[in-house]
Amino acid sequence: MHDSFDFDVIVVGGGHAGCEAASAAARTGARTALITHKVETIGEMSCNPAIGGLGKGHLVREIDALDGLMARASDRAGIQFRMLNRSKGPAVWGPRAQIDRQLYRSAMQGEILNHENLTVIADGVEDLMVKNDTAQGVIGESGTAYSAKAVVITTGTFLKGIIHRGAERIPAGRVGEKPAIGLAERLYALNLPIGRLKTGTPARLNGETIDWGKLEMQPADEVPIPFSYLTDQIEVPQIACGITHTNAAAHAIVAENLKRSAVYSGAIAGRGPRYCPAIEDKIYRFPEKTRHQIFLEPEGLDDKTVYPNGISTSLPREIQDAFIREIEGLESVEIFEYGYAIEYDYVDPRALDVGLQVKTMPGLFLAGQINGTTGYEEAGAQGLVAGLNAARFGRGKPHASFDRAEAYIGVLIDDLITRGVTEPYRMFTSRAEYRLSLRSDNADQRLTERGIELGLVGASRAEMFHVKQNALTDGRNKLQTLAMTPNAAQKHGWKVNQDGQRRTAWEFLAYPTISMTDISKAFPEVACLDQRTKDQLEIEAMYAGYIERQKDDVAALRREESLALPGDLDYGQVGGLTNEVRAKLEHVRPATLGQASRIEGITPGALTALLAYVRRRPSRTRANG
Repeated sequence: MHDSFDFDVIVVGGGHAGCEAASAAARTGARTALITHKVETIGEMSCNPAIGGLGKGHLVREIDALDGLMARASDRAGIQFRMLNRSKGPAVWGPRAQIDRQLYRSAMQGEILNHENLTVIADGVEDLMVKNDTAQGVIGESGTAYSAKAVVITTGTFLKGIIHRGAERIPAGRVGEKPAIGLAERLYALNLPIGRLKTGTPARLNGETIDWGKLEMQPADEVPIPFSYLTDQIEVPQIACGITHTNAAAHAIVAENLKRSAVYSGAIAGRGPRYCPAIEDKIYRFPEKTRHQIFLEPEGLDDKTVYPNGISTSLPREIQDAFIREIEGLESVEIFEYGYAIEYDYVDPRALDVGLQVKTMPGLFLAGQINGTTGYEEAGAQGLVAGLNAARFGRGKPHASFDRAEAYIGVLIDDLITRGVTEPYRMFTSRAEYRLSLRSDNADQRLTERGIELGLVGASRAEMFHVKQNALTDGRNKLQTLAMTPNAAQKHGWKVNQDGQRRTAWEFLAYPTISMTDISKAFPEVACLDQRTKDQLEIEAMYAGYIERQKDDVAALRREESLALPGDLDYGQVGGLTNEVRAKLEHVRPATLGQASRIEGITPGALTALLAYVRRRPSRTRANG
């Protein structure tokens, strides 16, 4: 064994989860080390060069509200900003940006390599250091011992990763990078529940050989809306993406060669993402569809590479050549890198507690694709929570958690640790019960104060947040004080009930036909508010009535969540449970009654029996907030 180094928190892996974990731990004051094979690949976007989308954009805003890195890096690298779902209500708007890979990597490395309390180390990790059944550091491939009070593993697709392309089998975490074998063996030795999943990627194309003139083009939004609450405006030049479609000829080639795909040859055991299937899956599962949409997304302003979003594949190279060149605009395309599927180990996230710590190994935290998720945003959100709680563990503090009513981060982690995964988990707005209040526009109002309390939020963001909050409070007070009769409102062209009842500007703003522009003309006192404040208040007023009605549901959730289930609870002693229910409770070991209620197959009767039993116990405790 070579030299020895001592830290509070060690983070293994420099991807999206690792960067957020290392930054979160360091922001709380923990002496943190980020250990990764290659410093130059920190912040690498190994698949689609895009951030955000429906549900995912909410996670990015929440990471930012807690002073994480992803949103700021995206704002410095986004080359096509679009707000998805604009035609629907703000609760399901999804901020998304096409990203310049090089700019993003540069922005993320700039944050990580100059971060206070953070040391970056180029080394592989082969083993854990364990003492008294507690993780206390790692052993590097170099033989160096790195000790710590807590360890966060964020190995992405590197745990026994294998790339599949037709009959090709290449051990790799991603193209050109070796997998993590030793660390995978150590996790197996801990008797953790481990399975296999897969994900895939399409071929990368030479944009100079695409016939763009044949294609429909999709421009960026005229006024790009940044991800970060700290970004005033986007300075990066904006580009258009191309849209094309598969066709009958391309489908025929794929269908004829299904058995040569790694997915259908039996070579891959892992389940792939249902919501981002390979082109082979689409053609096999939806034979009635004659075409599938493809977005041709440039990977950078100074990069000829184009990512054809929608045709992930593990077919052999020559079949990829054949079917891709049947697609309109791609008839003469040059392929830089052929698509592939990657299969990797993951840990069943039901083995983790609410802080993303392994239940059977104190001090060991897992975040990102190792927990069965897919996507940079889900990884980053987990990384932030794991890094925060690793730092808290080292100080002897209880885990910090977020509940389903306050954040998509809370929905994500609760879904993982309660339900587990049978396919790579992806966030959608439909997963959140309280999405009217969990909007992408108000993530800072929901979470930044909490982040300040947890020591995650720096002084500059805290100051900006308080300035914004004061402006919103002032604007809200004006809108709720200024009033007008229905008769006066009619003179402004507003169609309201002529009942003689004076209404406040706030009440008028809740009408779908009355905008903040209308309010500003009718009430000059409101006109002086800045545009961001006006936009925020318009959305708030729109949802105010619905959210008021939702408060009872949230209060009920909080009551359930506050009833802690003891970690040593013997479910065999709880009367009225079936063997099946008892087995499920033993497997998940839920931390609260609320978490127990969300386990598949747990009946109201079982919850009543559990509640009665826990209340009879003399040592009933309340969950940590």
